[in-house]
Amino acid sequence: MVNINHDYRLDFPATTRNRDSIAAVLSNYISPNCWLLEIASGSGQHGVFFQKKFPSITWQTSDPEFEHRQSINSWIRHEGLYSKMPEPLNLDVDIRPWSITNRLGALIKGIVCINMIHISPWSCTRSLFEESKKYLDQSNFLMLYGPFLRKEKQTSESNLNFDQSLKIQNPLWGLRNLEDVNVIASENGFNLDNVIDMPANNLSVIYRIK
Repeated sequence: MVNINHDYRLDFPATTRNRDSIAAVLSNYISPNCWLLEIASGSGQHGVFFQKKFPSITWQTSDPEFEHRQSINSWIRHEGLYSKMPEPLNLDVDIRPWSITNRLGALIKGIVCINMIHISPWSCTRSLFEESKKYLDQSNFLMLYGPFLRKEKQTSESNLNFDQSLKIQNPLWGLRNLEDVNVIASENGFNLDNVIDMPANNLSVIYRIK
């Protein structure tokens, strides 16, 4: 539980820039009164924005970093959403099985992962699909958002530079080839449902259980 006397909110500028365009995509996939699980919620700014944008749903945040979970709780309190939004889960996508109760698992109707797979080892992408399939059925969705490489399309110079900067920070990081992600998805029973071009050379990628 975060200390209510302190404000631990983090401010990630990219979140403010992309939240409206992501919300526009989500509006086509979420159903009323559903629970959505966000993987690697970071500062929590996306979570509180989407919770307010779609008040009928419950947005369940998660993050493995204590500092991030503190920030998420502070954002929830700052936006007056404690009566609606649960506290963030301490969930590391690569530690399996995920720490999700049977009750929560039965409620989840969609899983959203924003800007994670390029700043984590490839094993995290594999774990994301291997665990997500336990909680989703054909009427649900898994959404990835972020920059990708694509074999059939030229990569923007900004994304190539970003890829190189990530690999300098950590050789296990870097933009993922969408076709490689699709292979992992298929191996775990997912079909590619849609690829949506987003601002700043990002993609929203929607998968569904076959």
